[in-house]
Amino acid sequence: MSQLATTPTSTATSTTGTASARQSRWESLKPLVLDAAVPTASYYLLSKGFGMGTMAALAWSSVVPAGRTAWSVVKDRRVNGLAALILAANLVGLLLSLLAGDPRLMLAKDSGITATIGIAVLLSVGAGRPLMTAGLRPWVTKGNAARTAVWERLIAERGRFAGMERMFSVMWGVALFGEALVRVVGAYTLPVDTMVWLGGAIAGVTITATVLVSGRLVVGPMEEKVSEEVAALGR
Repeated sequence: MSQLATTPTSTATSTTGTASARQSRWESLKPLVLDAAVPTASYYLLSKGFGMGTMAALAWSSVVPAGRTAWSVVKDRRVNGLAALILAANLVGLLLSLLAGDPRLMLAKDSGITATIGIAVLLSVGAGRPLMTAGLRPWVTKGNAARTAVWERLIAERGRFAGMERMFSVMWGVALFGEALVRVVGAYTLPVDTMVWLGGAIAGVTITATVLVSGRLVVGPMEEKVSEEVAALGR
């Protein structure tokens, strides 16, 4: 009888814990979604889906990062790094759009935006605040309080774990900048019709390869390390 009485309570506790973990993970991912995914998706939706001009699409897609950058300055008296980065990349795109009178420069324009992001990511590593950590941390901690505490302790120790955190951003910064460089060279050496489809293919291959390589060399080992530490604390 007692077993039947405790089962619903155990199930409810498990359900609550799962919901809490999901909420925590969303809170960790929210900056990445709002500062990077939404502006990027908005630009392509407005420009490719609704046929809006490049300048108008860039301007409208800058609203969210501009608002979040301003809000972080007013509320926390600091600059929201990722939001400011996307805003800066869009401004670069706007400036390049003013010069885009020939099709080859138009093809190179998006590469200029990507290169700006890549350089900013690399600079953030040098400044000790790797920008890609916004996407790395949620997947390693999984929104779990114990895993998050272990993450913070290992990062504070400045050992191999913190080195892998920096490596993740370095890999993405190099990949983005390298991809932009290849597309710029292609824009001025290959036929325009070829680069229209090849540019997207280059970007897709680069992103896929970086996800796979960084997952194997960084994300996987970091997840294992955190799991080992959490298990050790539980003993």
